[in-house]
Amino acid sequence: MSTYRIGVLKGDDIGLEIVPVAVQVVQAAVKKYPEVVIDWIDLPVGMPSYAGSGETLPQKTLDTLHDLDGWILGPIGHMAYPKNDPKAVNPHPILRRQFDLVSNIRPARSYPTVPSLHQDVDLVIVRENNEGFQPDRNMFMGKAEFMPNPDMALSLRVITRRNSEFVARTAFELAARRDHKKKVTAIHKNTVFMLGCGLFVDACSNVAKEYPGITFETRVVDTFAMNMVMKPQNFDVVVTTNMFGDILSDEAAGLVGGLGMAPGLCVGPAYVMAQATHGSAPDIAGKNIANPYAMIMSTQMMLLWLAENKQDTAAVQAAHDIEAGMATVLSQMQRVTPDLGGTATTEEMGAAVCQALGDI
Repeated sequence: MSTYRIGVLKGDDIGLEIVPVAVQVVQAAVKKYPEVVIDWIDLPVGMPSYAGSGETLPQKTLDTLHDLDGWILGPIGHMAYPKNDPKAVNPHPILRRQFDLVSNIRPARSYPTVPSLHQDVDLVIVRENNEGFQPDRNMFMGKAEFMPNPDMALSLRVITRRNSEFVARTAFELAARRDHKKKVTAIHKNTVFMLGCGLFVDACSNVAKEYPGITFETRVVDTFAMNMVMKPQNFDVVVTTNMFGDILSDEAAGLVGGLGMAPGLCVGPAYVMAQATHGSAPDIAGKNIANPYAMIMSTQMMLLWLAENKQDTAAVQAAHDIEAGMATVLSQMQRVTPDLGGTATTEEMGAAVCQALGDI
């Protein structure tokens, strides 16, 4: 018997609707595997937490997360948080850095029935999560952006060998597990950033030597962006630094139907966090029409990651069942949300996936 302790942080706006649906789908998937036990722990975060306790990320939540295997983080609407309250913090960078969630895994997959710019796309972008130009997470103290005078702004970019090697190893492990091209493409701009991108490419090249069965190549970021738009089918697993990865993963999502079709997973040496890449969509919050695909598949990725690390064959199969159940629902396109061309509610789409799981 394998037991997993998973935190549930619903987040803001549509997170209150799509996270419970994701939990229900996983519960339905593991029901046929009694040897898989999941303990779900609800934890406060975001504006609902702020309304109750005056904090968007309570210390109790942080303390509890340390004792868990992983957690689901719903979309965060931090732009609406009070600006002058130090307790109204954006949880994203704090969670990613405090729990050393170095790698951000962002797949882009097309489905024949979902309108998209390309078909037969199945690639994954692995983005470094805690360094780069991000001023809120690449320094131990202080900020990495500053203005020496009113007419000049400077941004400091941080690249370390440790994190570069970690994301590279994440990418190669994914390529080895996937039944695809067995290829890793490292994205850089070392023609300009000779030290920063040079260090990143060198770290990736060193890790590549540990995986002789995986093809390794490098691409300059602007050339890669063009190639991915024109022929995304040529790529398998892509690894890159923070800012490049943030931009390229949204671009990849645009090729296969948009951010509603863009799940994500943050992983580190000890913890994993399921987090869809889209925002909290306050304009449709409370209407029960948000597409739960990205949140469901983010949670599926978390279950698969934990199960593979534990060599838990039953939980691995449950994760594959979720993928198959979602594919069934999308192939029929009868019970999907309006953004996908259907008329189903968020809950109805989740129920359709649960029903498909029962038929597997």
